[in-house]
Amino acid sequence: MRSMSVALSSLGLALVVSTAALAAPTTFTPDPNHTFVRFSYNHLGFSTQASRFNTTTGTVVFDPVAKTAQIDMVIDMKSVDTGSELFNGHIQAADLLDTADFPTATFKSTSVKFDGDTPTTIEGMLTIKGISKPVTLKVTAFKHGMNMQKKDQIGADAVGTVKRSDYKADKYVPMVQDEVTVTIAIEARAP
Repeated sequence: MRSMSVALSSLGLALVVSTAALAAPTTFTPDPNHTFVRFSYNHLGFSTQASRFNTTTGTVVFDPVAKTAQIDMVIDMKSVDTGSELFNGHIQAADLLDTADFPTATFKSTSVKFDGDTPTTIEGMLTIKGISKPVTLKVTAFKHGMNMQKKDQIGADAVGTVKRSDYKADKYVPMVQDEVTVTIAIEARAP
């Protein structure tokens, strides 16, 4: 009877240890080839212009058991890609992105809300040109699983709206739309 009690105690301890290991948050690093911040706005009423930043770094800490996440991203503002070399230079000028004085922007989450196993809303602070403002992103797609290399991976699409005028990048407002739609596509891998 004593050996049965010891075996059950050992099994219980093993379950507690393995459950604790599963509950540990994992830090994911964005894949630079599949992580982009895109932005779009109406240009003089003629068209919707879409551009992106080609370089984004940071971390995502995700715990699927506790249903928590933290996002800390750095956007290289000099990596802006409008599709036009001429406009890439224009948009980096002091009256718009001012990349000479502010080469990076940051986003740090303050809250991530879940519906079941899926994050639905990310609230955080977006800092552009040294100005921090709250931003809410709606998660429109999310996946957590093994990638083709059998590594733990997460991926998501999220969308939100910011005003250029909030960041002193409001040249030509209102002719060029003040509200900018920001869309983030991220794929991030565990070590």
